[in-house]
Amino acid sequence: MKRILIVEDQPDIRELIRMSLEASDFEIHEAEDGETALQMTRQLQPDLLLLDVMMPGSIDGIGVCQRLRGDASHKRTRIVMLSARSGAADRQAGLRAGADDYLVKPFSPRQLLQVVRRSL
Repeated sequence: MKRILIVEDQPDIRELIRMSLEASDFEIHEAEDGETALQMTRQLQPDLLLLDVMMPGSIDGIGVCQRLRGDASHKRTRIVMLSARSGAADRQAGLRAGADDYLVKPFSPRQLLQVVRRSL
């Protein structure tokens, strides 16, 4: 069973993502900020992070992505950035940070599932 960590500060969006993936055979975990995401990633070794770009706290999604890509033990972890920022420069920043894909909010459950399956 593939393990997915949802990193999203908005509880309603986190719930929508979880509900979109629950019907599939995934083990779902959740974090609401970047620091928690880093700790949980070290503990859980997820196959995929669904990572919000804009989060409160000391580290945003770009920072989480950069830290994970700088750690050899997480080089193979797939990362999909989730953001309301839809500009080409925003997408490029996410991909430069090391994300494998970039999904613009709002997205449909079907779009999310397609990106997750493609990433895994």
